[in-house]
Amino acid sequence: MSPYTQFIYHIVFSTKHREPTLLHHEKKRLYAYIHHLLTNKKCHLYRINGVEDHIHILTHIHPTIPVSNLIKDIKLASNDFITKEGIFPKFNGWQDGYGAFSETIKAKERLVKYIKNQEIHHKDVSFLEEYKSLLEEYEIKFDPKFLL
Repeated sequence: MSPYTQFIYHIVFSTKHREPTLLHHEKKRLYAYIHHLLTNKKCHLYRINGVEDHIHILTHIHPTIPVSNLIKDIKLASNDFITKEGIFPKFNGWQDGYGAFSETIKAKERLVKYIKNQEIHHKDVSFLEEYKSLLEEYEIKFDPKFLL
């Protein structure tokens, strides 16, 4: 029998110190790079987007890949890509840590829309407010001092 899995994750991480360094006109190059990286790891990207200080990724993760390893690989490889290509001159790396929230396939369309509309969403809500809200929604206990 073949294995059948559906591991969907909503991944969120920010730039170091949440500095607004991801320039709008170059984000598509970063997203294309991350998409290629995920495809090479046999993951399926449903949506990627973000604003100047953080990104959201909604992806199916291949069952042989631990989530923490995938996120580490994304952050390291994209950091190298950004540095080599010089696409975000003030980019100083990614913040330590991340949010990774497991999702059901039934939530996929809602999350695709949510991630697609990040620019609109963040006209009214800061990243910190959004992140706290996600942690609370998924009932993850956190110490606010580690969010600063």
